[in-house]
Amino acid sequence: MWMNKAMKCLTRGLWLSATVFLWLGQQACAAEKSLFWQLESPAGQVSYLFGTMHTDDNRVTDFSPAVLQALKQVDAFMLEVADAPPASLLQLPQGSLKQYLSEAELDKVASLAEMHVIPMERVLNMKPWLLAVMFDLPKPQTPFAQDFLLKAKAEELDKQVLGLESAQEHFGVMDGMTLDEQLLMLRAVLKRSQKQKESDFERLMKAYLAGDADQVANMDDAMTRGILPAALWQRMRVKLLDERNVVMAARSIDQARQRPVFIAVGAAHLAGQNGLLQAFKQAGFKLTSLKK
Repeated sequence: MWMNKAMKCLTRGLWLSATVFLWLGQQACAAEKSLFWQLESPAGQVSYLFGTMHTDDNRVTDFSPAVLQALKQVDAFMLEVADAPPASLLQLPQGSLKQYLSEAELDKVASLAEMHVIPMERVLNMKPWLLAVMFDLPKPQTPFAQDFLLKAKAEELDKQVLGLESAQEHFGVMDGMTLDEQLLMLRAVLKRSQKQKESDFERLMKAYLAGDADQVANMDDAMTRGILPAALWQRMRVKLLDERNVVMAARSIDQARQRPVFIAVGAAHLAGQNGLLQAFKQAGFKLTSLKK
């Protein structure tokens, strides 16, 4: 059970970490405010692309009739990762956080682990960057994030469910960071108050509900200034967005050429010159914005 909760928390966190990078697409998406798109292939096949917010907040989990109807019309449903990861993907190669954190930091970790309903004995062996992503989120209300609810609805409709990334690709995305870099990231999050996290989340939520990439872009500086060294932040941007976008675009386009699919992916992956919207355009698809 804890593994499923951890997977959902981490997936939500990957989206929130990536969202601030939407400034890359500020110019390209200035006139494209929708996060729900119809994709018509050169052969006339119709698929759908839906930008998600990996949260259980009921403001995004009450799906419109248009979204549900689109799900009914496709053959397959695609989301970032379909399968829960093996525990080894989430764990430190060796040792425990007790070796690296102070007593005060461990107390904070214990408090956050309890809030996120993850056993402390598991948390102590988890990769620091994954904990940073998870602990920077508001308190979860349910284990059912928006994209996992969409997955459940697709399964109810007997649609094939496919991952855009393997569990290894998704949860190993930042494994190139050194342990010191990961600990730096975790310590930065531990210093943030719950009030700060909730305030940032609310601003992101408002931007998401408005379907406005420009609005999200304006948050970038305020949300990231002073949290991490610039060089580390740049490397994270490449790993979280640029490299993943290439893989997800290729796989989703390949499927959309073969049959109707519904693609649910963190909204940050839609925008910019390297985003999925641009990739589908370059692949010859006709894009039509829809109301989500």
